[in-house]
Amino acid sequence: MIRMQNRSDTQLVADYLCGGEKAFETLVLRYLKPIYSFTCRYVGGERDANDVTQEVFVKVWRYIKRFDQSKNFKTWIFSIAKNTALDHLKRKKAIPFSEFENEDGENIITETLADPCPLPQELLEKAGMAQILTLAMEKLSPKYRMVLFLRYNDHFNFREIAESLDEPLHTITSRHRRALIKLKELLT
Repeated sequence: MIRMQNRSDTQLVADYLCGGEKAFETLVLRYLKPIYSFTCRYVGGERDANDVTQEVFVKVWRYIKRFDQSKNFKTWIFSIAKNTALDHLKRKKAIPFSEFENEDGENIITETLADPCPLPQELLEKAGMAQILTLAMEKLSPKYRMVLFLRYNDHFNFREIAESLDEPLHTITSRHRRALIKLKELLT
């Protein structure tokens, strides 16, 4: 299994298509947490995110034979996640983009910014900043929030964000710039 973990997505897809079941298992393990995190933000809750994430991996398994191996697997799977989450929201008829808290009251932004070993003074300062940032982020439109999350939380580059959201690259870079300007305005 350790050897499988060192293989690229492209190699794992090729291995799976040649009958290597462990290769698909490695892809699932590699992308389970990022896809879950992504869908949790999109659908606004752990319970729904569990269902959507499971549906994403079923779709990946079902359609991997159609995957164009000249494309980036990461952007392909995140495109499936985005479309599955949107389908889920359409069925649900509610889009809770403005809520960052899950059902347990945990805040995604606060947890993302929290340092695991801060000093007491830093802890107080960070809690205040996290709350200020959370409030500012809530005021951004969903399209701006999603670009910022993908860029800074999931560490996507602009091309991957564009492919995942099925938007032109220049739209994403403009949206990112506008989101940062808006966030700066809200924070000052």
